[in-house]
Amino acid sequence: MHNTRLDGLTEYPFQRLAALLDGITPAPGVDQIVMSIGEPQHTPPQLLHNALAKAAGEWGKYPPTPGSPDYRRAVANWCTERYGLKPGAVDPDKNVLPVAGSREGLYMAAQLCTPPDKNGQQPTALMPNPFYQVYFGAAVMAGAEPVFVPATRETGFQPDFTTVKPDLLARASMAYLCTPANPQGTVASMERLKAAIKLARSHDFVLISDECYSEIYDTQAPAGALAACAAMGTDFKNVLVFNSLSKRSSVPGLRAGSVVGDADLIAKFSKLRAHGSAVIPMPVIAAAAALWRDENHVEENRRLYRAKFDDAERIFGNRFGFYRPGGGFFLWLDVGDGELAAKELWRDAGIKVLPGAYLARPDGTGRNPGAAYIRVALVHDRARTAAALERMKAVLDRLSPDSVKE
Repeated sequence: MHNTRLDGLTEYPFQRLAALLDGITPAPGVDQIVMSIGEPQHTPPQLLHNALAKAAGEWGKYPPTPGSPDYRRAVANWCTERYGLKPGAVDPDKNVLPVAGSREGLYMAAQLCTPPDKNGQQPTALMPNPFYQVYFGAAVMAGAEPVFVPATRETGFQPDFTTVKPDLLARASMAYLCTPANPQGTVASMERLKAAIKLARSHDFVLISDECYSEIYDTQAPAGALAACAAMGTDFKNVLVFNSLSKRSSVPGLRAGSVVGDADLIAKFSKLRAHGSAVIPMPVIAAAAALWRDENHVEENRRLYRAKFDDAERIFGNRFGFYRPGGGFFLWLDVGDGELAAKELWRDAGIKVLPGAYLARPDGTGRNPGAAYIRVALVHDRARTAAALERMKAVLDRLSPDSVKE
């Protein structure tokens, strides 16, 4: 006996990678570097440890689903400052809810947004292709039909939901938008965000904006869905924005994030989460609030990533389709055959990367838009990252010596 919707899921990308590399052993003595997973390795700020220690007396309490008023205020104030919103636009008691990292919240959002049917038919869930795999799993397990919207070089590596067929839009319950995008690092413009919000309201679905990479950017702070709502002169109706401290503050193990948006949806989300969510311990809530209030460590974090992208640009130039992403910490390299490159990089250089095919689904022509790519996470210190990229280039040059992508 089991939930048969599980049969619609594929193996998670890292399980597929383990199977691909099974039996391949890097040369003895090589420095093995895992660049397949977006797990930040920068040193967290000292204020995290101080705040955890100060709140140590709270470990003996069951944490409430809504977290603490202080945490919700910290998130609301950060959103207001970061996106230039009017004071009071984000009500900490009506528009904010903590989540145990954005991944958990993004998954549960599908249960919140997917009705048994829409217009008498199975609901659809729109998502970019390639995409963060949680979107697909969440949609399938909630009973929605995944609809993959191209996010390729031809579309600027961002999805355009206005191109979705009318019959699929009529059944839409939600649309996942990732900006900056995982894996491509592209940023949705303010105009694209406005268009997505208008579409969500006109077709009565929820725009779920995944902005967990919003604070790691190259030259310009990415626009956000909250700012787009404000620019449209509206509240946050039909919009939920997810963020977390994992990337912003280099604390993936803290599991502290937030969802901000439509007050009615937030109230319903709180009711849902009271029944089965992973609540955040009170000392973690206190430490997370302190992190949301501090920008100095975030600026230093961005500086470190920019330096690594400087090195990547120097090493790759215009080879393998290299470009500096607007945000995030991934390289999305066109190597011709992502699975072959992943095997060779692990065998010959001891570097583990993720084939792009594992982050996408075949399109209407049977073509997987990620098949030619690898995703490379620049999460280690600068010296180790640069050394890995030099070794990577040597292997990729041997595989495709004439592969120069303009």
